[in-house]
Amino acid sequence: MKPSPAHILIVEDDPVTRAKLAAYFKAEGYRVSEAEDGEAMRDILAADPADLLMIDIQLPGEDGLKLTRELRAQSEMGIILVTGRSDAVDRIVGLEIGADDYVTKPFEQRELRARVKNLLRRVRGGGGAGAAPKKRQFQGWVFDLASRTLSSAEGKFVDLTRAEFKALALLTAHTGQVLSRDRLLHEIAHRDWDPSDRTVDVVIRRLRKKLGDNASHPRLIVTSHGEGYLFAVPLDRT
Repeated sequence: MKPSPAHILIVEDDPVTRAKLAAYFKAEGYRVSEAEDGEAMRDILAADPADLLMIDIQLPGEDGLKLTRELRAQSEMGIILVTGRSDAVDRIVGLEIGADDYVTKPFEQRELRARVKNLLRRVRGGGGAGAAPKKRQFQGWVFDLASRTLSSAEGKFVDLTRAEFKALALLTAHTGQVLSRDRLLHEIAHRDWDPSDRTVDVVIRRLRKKLGDNASHPRLIVTSHGEGYLFAVPLDRT
């Protein structure tokens, strides 16, 4: 049976931008809904849950960051933030609170389409075939990919943002291997890295703090200067 088209909800207060996006993705075969603010977004989601949302950060009243935080606490639906801002702080904050990707206006529609297709493939397909998720243990820590949890040797759970979870999952899957910032950023945010982008460094710094890894002399997540980061300890055999 042919799968039903994905439902995309565009949350954008500018009617021209919203109409252009809606027309483009409808022409691509998606089912599209439109909302001008958070209240309209909630009304639509209550009646017809979406697979992916494109949310403008600069919304009147409740901004896109607030809505993203609210949505991520309730659902694993795909979220792409769309904004005219180029401030790296907004990009980092958006990813940290749960957005899957970030697009700055003016954007190229074909690039946005590619990002949407990639994100929907993960959201609807559950990440593809492969080995079942399992626990990874190191230095007393238990990192459970199935439940998306990290717990200490004392059994205390540590909250991870989506970006931190994705980074730690990639690093622990390649222990002892240097992973470039470009590869880590692509995993975290599905975009290419450039020297001015500090997203990866911020995520690594926060991971180190949560793992109790000394930032001056880290022993778990080590910096390979000019190259990237590596997970320096082997996983415990289970």
